[in-house]
Formats: sequence, structure tokens, C-alpha cells
Amino acid sequence: MGEFIIKMPDVGEGVAEAELVEWHVKTGDPVREDMVIAAVMTDKATVEIPSPVNGTVIWLAGEVGDRIAVKAPLVRIETAGDVGEAPPVQISQTPIAETAKTEIAKPAPAAPAPVAPAPAAAPAEKPLAAPSVRLFARESGVDLRQLQGSGPAGRILREDVEQFLAQGSGTAPAAVKNGFARKTATEEIKLTGLRRRIAEKMVLSTSRIPHITYVEEVDMTALEELRATMNGDRRAGHPKLTVLPFLMRALVKAISEQPEVNATFDDDAGIITRHSAVHIGIATQTPAGLTVPVVRHAEARGIWDCAAEMSRLAEAARSGTATRDELSGSTITISSLGALGGIASTPVINHPEVAIIGVNKIATRPVWDGAQFVPRKIMNLSSSFDHRIIDGWDAATFVQRIRTLLETPALIFIEG
Repeated sequence: MGEFIIKMPDVGEGVAEAELVEWHVKTGDPVREDMVIAAVMTDKATVEIPSPVNGTVIWLAGEVGDRIAVKAPLVRIETAGDVGEAPPVQISQTPIAETAKTEIAKPAPAAPAPVAPAPAAAPAEKPLAAPSVRLFARESGVDLRQLQGSGPAGRILREDVEQFLAQGSGTAPAAVKNGFARKTATEEIKLTGLRRRIAEKMVLSTSRIPHITYVEEVDMTALEELRATMNGDRRAGHPKLTVLPFLMRALVKAISEQPEVNATFDDDAGIITRHSAVHIGIATQTPAGLTVPVVRHAEARGIWDCAAEMSRLAEAARSGTATRDELSGSTITISSLGALGGIASTPVINHPEVAIIGVNKIATRPVWDGAQFVPRKIMNLSSSFDHRIIDGWDAATFVQRIRTLLETPALIFIEG
């Protein structure tokens, strides 16, 4: 018999470690050549790791959520003979949006050795259980002396108490009033995969960027009328226009007048990079969490082209087929909660960008026109800026320019 060690491969991108997001095997499982045994995640992609040999798994490096260093042992496989020098592990990468499939996956634990249930404790004997289990049993109205522990040395586990309750054997909890029972169950969920990446990104942005948020009211009545007309006349194959393509074109025009807003800031090196290309990130909710697909070169796209590309990218992000390039490289971001947009928000800047434009919902409100109140469709823009780079005056000027363009939508189509 021989032993083969699979090490964490060098997945490129200059990373020194990767996060373990899924096990496809457990200790004792047979594996065959080319069978996927694990999935790990870098900042931008999920990497599947296959086995280069046939054999049986005898050791796994860690649990889902652990970070494993490149070239560190990942799996040990017992083989039928001396495998000698095995070929390097071939890895496949899928975009990070695909982690919807693996985010909450749990590693299968090794099968424990059979332990005979210990006899119930004698009435005078103190049951063997952890303090947290004792508290849970006490709050649930369960006498631990009635239980048989399934843990080592007859220790009573939380699962034993829950099973006892599920069988209807426990007494009713004391805290039941007016027919309502108190609930005490808790659930621990390990932060892994894309959810952890989002958390790290938010911490990075809020801890390193001093945000200034500016909220402005925009009269969308004329634009909504134009949008309805264009949707009614749209050609076959054209997507239905939302507000966002108009906002994207307004951003392009406003950025041409204030290019400092379309920038990224390397605060470690102290270098601001202004971009002539306008690559607009569109914050998109997916089953795996928030991703930001990027509409590249919005400056070279018209309204319909912006709408079509945005629709394509959003669908790719939600279905997990977006590529790495489609999920990176934005120079400014739009965040919209659609119909749930509320009246105002404080969007977090997509580091290392210096600005983000937040779209709130459109609501019909009475507006005084000098003679009477008239119904108008009003929407707030809630926009955040990196106060190290963008002064408050410049932030307000930028948003006011966008407001003018949206309130007089014909200006969006006028070049020069």
C-alpha cells in the first residue's frame, strides 16, 4: 500500500492561500482518477480540485471555511501501490458567482466508531453534560436524568435533548403564557465562500474609506414618460428599458465634465488613477449574495446597448455563468434596490473606486408648481464619495448635473 498527498495547487493571481468552500468526499471514501474531491475559492474564482489517482481518502486538511496555504497538504489518499511521481493536479476555475452552489455546503464528517448508549443515570447521579446542554435542557423543561447520552462516556449531547423533545417525552416548558411558548433554539452558521468575501470587502471599504453621502431629489416625470414611449416602440429583441440605462448615459456625460469621479485610489501607494473608459459596475443580488457585474465602455454604448448588456450580465451573474472579467474592473458603481429602494440609503463604495450612485424608488408626490400642487414622480439619488478624493462641493456638483440630465432627458441624447 502507498500514500499519495494532494497539495493545495498554485491557482495563480499571486495568492498565497485559498478558502476551502466544499468537500466532495469524506474520510474513508473511495476516489477515482479525475474525480473532483474539493472546491476552493480565491478572490475571483472557485477552483475545483480533482484526484490524480485511485484510492481511499485517509485524511482531510480542514473544514469548510478554513484557509489553506498554497502547496500545503490538502488530502491524503491511500493507494493500492507505489504511485511514484504523479502528474500535477489539473484545476478548473469557475467564476465566483457560482458559489451559490457551495456557499453553505458542509464537509461530511468521518464516521465515528460505534458507541453503545450509556444507561440512564441513576436518580441520585448527576448526568454528564456540558453547561450549555444543561441550560438548553433546563429552558426546555427536560430532566437530564431521563435521557441516555450518546456521546463519549455517556455524555448527553444537545442532539439527545432535541431528539427527546421531538419524541414528545419532555415536560412542557415553564414559560408558556397565553398559549405562546418561548423558543430557545439557536443556529450557528459559519461565514464561508462568497458571503465571507462580501463581508471582507465591506470591512475594507468602510474601514479605509471616509464616506460622504449626498442625497438629492430628482423629478423623474419626464423621463418616465419618455421611457414608457420608448418601451412601447421598442424593436423585437430589445430588452425593456428601466431607469438604469438612462442613469448610465447620464453618468457618462457627467463624468466627462468631472473626470475625477471616475477613478480608483490605491491608498497603500497613494496613487489616484483616473480612467477615460467608463466601466460601470451594477450591484446585483444573486442567490449566492451581492455581485457587481461590469458594463464595460459605457461611454461607447447607447441607451439600448446599455440596457441589453446590463440585462445579459445580470442574468449571467444570477445563473452563475459570469466570467471573472465580467465581475471585475469597474471604475464607478450603481446600486439600486428597485421597488424596495426606500426613500434614502447610504451605499458603501466599491473599493478601490471613489464613488457610488444609489438609486431609490420612484414615488408619486404632490409638488407645488407656483399655483397649485401637481402629482410628480420623484426619486432620490443617494450617492457616496471618498472624501479623501472628492470634496463635498464636487460631490454635490456631480449629482446636480446628473439630476439635470434626468429631469431633462433630451439632454442625455445630445452630444457635445
